[in-house]
Amino acid sequence: MGLREVKSELNKLEKDALIKHISELYKKFKPVKEYFDFYINPDESKIIEQYRKKVREGFYPKRGYKLRLSISRKAINDFKKLGTSKESIADLLMYYVECGVELTNEFGDIDDNFYTSIENAYETSLELMYKEGVLKKFKDRALEIVNKTKNIGWGFHDYLQYEYHEYYK
Repeated sequence: MGLREVKSELNKLEKDALIKHISELYKKFKPVKEYFDFYINPDESKIIEQYRKKVREGFYPKRGYKLRLSISRKAINDFKKLGTSKESIADLLMYYVECGVELTNEFGDIDDNFYTSIENAYETSLELMYKEGVLKKFKDRALEIVNKTKNIGWGFHDYLQYEYHEYYK
């Protein structure tokens, strides 16, 4: 069944039945609850803090020591689905990069896949900032990331420095 069929069936329902179905979805599925909570009260500063905690959890789990970037990337993707601003998405991506740099400086070199993921997030965040016209707002933060990578190998510092200078000429 596709979206067209679902819409057709929903159009047949009375308002009370639709409200009942949406209420059930709200109670049963956390992403639906988060979506409607944000839709009703779109406080980006509050929601971004919640998602920063989720991003950080992938780097610094509450239990154990295993790095799980999939948790952090999922948090970023879920945040995008809420319909938040591009600037907030760029901010969360920049936070992802900051966590990666912090982890590396604390525990030492990781691996190429890790650095590629962090580099891609840095580049994507700068691109979003450029498109939204907010590069200036994030300039100091973007430079601080580059400065904190000076002693990191794998060409990581060079790549971030290059990207920084591409956007901040």
